[in-house]
Amino acid sequence: MGAENRDNRVNENDKSGKRKHETEPAAQQQPSKKRNRKEIAIFGNYRHYYGYRVGQGLDEDPRLSVMRREWFEGKDCLDIGCNSGLVTISIAKKFGCQSIVGVDIDGARVEDADWTLRKIIRTDKHKVTSKTPGVANVEPANGLQNSTTKSRDENISDSPHLPQKDLQKIVSFEKGNFVLNWHPPANKSYHAILCLSVTKWIHLNWGDDGVIKLFAKVWTLLQPGGVFIVEPQPWTSYYKNRLVSETTAANYQNIQITPEDFQDILLDKIGFRTVENITPSLSGSKSGFERPILAFWK
Repeated sequence: MGAENRDNRVNENDKSGKRKHETEPAAQQQPSKKRNRKEIAIFGNYRHYYGYRVGQGLDEDPRLSVMRREWFEGKDCLDIGCNSGLVTISIAKKFGCQSIVGVDIDGARVEDADWTLRKIIRTDKHKVTSKTPGVANVEPANGLQNSTTKSRDENISDSPHLPQKDLQKIVSFEKGNFVLNWHPPANKSYHAILCLSVTKWIHLNWGDDGVIKLFAKVWTLLQPGGVFIVEPQPWTSYYKNRLVSETTAANYQNIQITPEDFQDILLDKIGFRTVENITPSLSGSKSGFERPILAFWK
């Protein structure tokens, strides 16, 4: 699997940033009026997050290029902090999940995700029914369709690896606070759990205890041999979001665990057995989003 054991761990950049809020540049301490007009999302629940995240001209989120089919194909999966659901739906279609649930704390983002899913299903249904006589309702042998559209929603629907009639049954979205009160059906567990660019917001809103609860809950919900795919934001990115609420401002000052510590905690305290940095070959992300993605195996 190319993973590393506990004694040969993934090296991450910026190990020296343990308490960076104590020595931030003076220029950053003077928020501009322009910044004050920006969207405030205290949980990172930006409405147009994928517009910020994905570069122009890309058919899919570049993070999908480092994901592996065997993690998802025929498997039950969970996406923590799914936002508007584009990655959740893309993983289902590209890798053929048995099921995938996207959970987000913001009900508006969950509504966006449900709308996106319905749009993709309608678009695919229209494409099938508009084919020439004698060809309608026939899926290509490899499950692929040609794409001539440019929108990200349509690019998801243009490259399906699953029959469209099943997508509604495979993908679902739920509103919930994963750390505090979201629970799956009784005795439900998952083969793969994703947590992409979410840890900072859990950390700022619920402190060190929130991060530990996140990791412990993921461990509990993963099946033996399952994979936890996490994309932690770097400590340096916490500073600009520390004042989105009084809670985040207070928690920021009290944080003792930094993202550079997550790997050791997941291996030594939570109990994951191996880790692999899967992003050395990742390209296409916008500036500011070049973050390591780590895969931990239970």
